[in-house]
Amino acid sequence: MESKKTPRLWDISPPVHEGAPVFPGDTPYRQRWAATIAPGCPVNVSEITLSPHVGSHADAPLHYDAQGASIGAVSLAPFLGRCRVIHAIDCGPLVEWRHVEHALQDLPPRVLLRTYRHMPVDRWDPQLSAYAPGTIERLADLGVQLVGIDTASIDPADSKTLDSHQVIRRRGLRVLENLVLDDVPEGDYELIALPLKLTSADASPVRAVLRELIS
Repeated sequence: MESKKTPRLWDISPPVHEGAPVFPGDTPYRQRWAATIAPGCPVNVSEITLSPHVGSHADAPLHYDAQGASIGAVSLAPFLGRCRVIHAIDCGPLVEWRHVEHALQDLPPRVLLRTYRHMPVDRWDPQLSAYAPGTIERLADLGVQLVGIDTASIDPADSKTLDSHQVIRRRGLRVLENLVLDDVPEGDYELIALPLKLTSADASPVRAVLRELIS
């Protein structure tokens, strides 16, 4: 009797701790102990404070639209299912169509971009690569429902207009940011990156995982 192969998992979430980088001015991760194991106390209980944009996270429409839905109100469907990892390493400030067009045949509804050779998990990168708005428009035309990237934002760090976020808003896509794709080859995977049901929040941390597809 043949044994079934166990699908390989890639954890594509950066570590979250008190030194984890955040967007300048955003709330960093902090933790204190509200209770510790001791005589009369059988458990450790922590209290944490953080921006929901720390680490790998899903933006809600509320993040870029004053009337948008909170992350707890969006469908989970875009965050779970077949996806394609596309390499656009060293592409410069914007991921243009020419950087991804080599990998678009039979495209699944989720696209994750790797732009770093090695993601800087220990520092803020003001020179991060972002999606060109036109790239997201054309991906949406191909039926893509979710875009992700291994940088802190799908827009340039100094953008005040958030043009790519506005394409996401207008086209009804979902977005994942701060993914770690250093060890992930180009190709198709199952994405599992479910946001918490935070009923009034503009984003949520996710534990993003890719699972090998086995036919």
